[in-house]
Amino acid sequence: MEWLERMNNVLDYIERNIEGDINYKDIAKIAHTSEYHFSRMFSSLAGISLSEYIRRRRLTLAAFEIQKSNVLIIDIAAKYGYESVDSFTRAFKKTHGLTPSSARKHGVELKAFPKISFQISIKGDTEMDYRIENIDFELRIIGRSNPVKTARAFKTIPTLWNSAKKDGFMQELIDMSWENPKCSLEGLLGICGKEASITDDEFAYFMGVRYDDEPPSDMEILTIPPNTWVVFPNIVEAWKRLYTEWVPTSGYELANLPCIECYYGPKHKRKHELWVPIISR
Repeated sequence: MEWLERMNNVLDYIERNIEGDINYKDIAKIAHTSEYHFSRMFSSLAGISLSEYIRRRRLTLAAFEIQKSNVLIIDIAAKYGYESVDSFTRAFKKTHGLTPSSARKHGVELKAFPKISFQISIKGDTEMDYRIENIDFELRIIGRSNPVKTARAFKTIPTLWNSAKKDGFMQELIDMSWENPKCSLEGLLGICGKEASITDDEFAYFMGVRYDDEPPSDMEILTIPPNTWVVFPNIVEAWKRLYTEWVPTSGYELANLPCIECYYGPKHKRKHELWVPIISR
């Protein structure tokens, strides 16, 4: 597939330029996408940010060179883009757990981060149900924000909703919701961070409802501008397959807006859906 070939061409470009300047605009051109979209697509597929991948590759090659040669560490540091030995030493120690000079000793353990390659995993259940929704007005959402560790999001978020049910916050949201329906995004809403692809270790999870009147004094207001959304049934399944299966082949990019988890009322056809902000590629 073309997108897969382009992604691997980017990785080849990075390897060719690993000792020099890596231009993110050139990367975007190779990938046939925007810098913003590529960096977030890469993070979602690889599990680390593009800058972190480049840093790890450089420090891997630097470690090999330190062990195999007598080149001065100051020269190796400069070769891999570090302006001083101190900054190189800090980065090297963070990655390998020891200083560059210690890496020259026999028997020490170092970490090697190999070049990534993207491949398609063929599965039997490749279908993904979805629909495109356009909301042409500003979403005004009231509620409360909670910090969530990204790595524990699938466990933490259900716990937050269970707590909200026990302390009455959920019922308070329900009592204020659906009074004046304006679109199909009417339910208990979980807004995930600030943008569609979450790459930070922690993000803010905003629990609320769409509401046009004045909110209670103990609640915040979050506004989301008009946008086009792709909507998937089954939130957990959608999160797992969104970046690796739907986005790369859809002709859309992720917009610079958060994804929204929508939990519907008892009479709704579906119990929950994931709303993902998109723009045409």
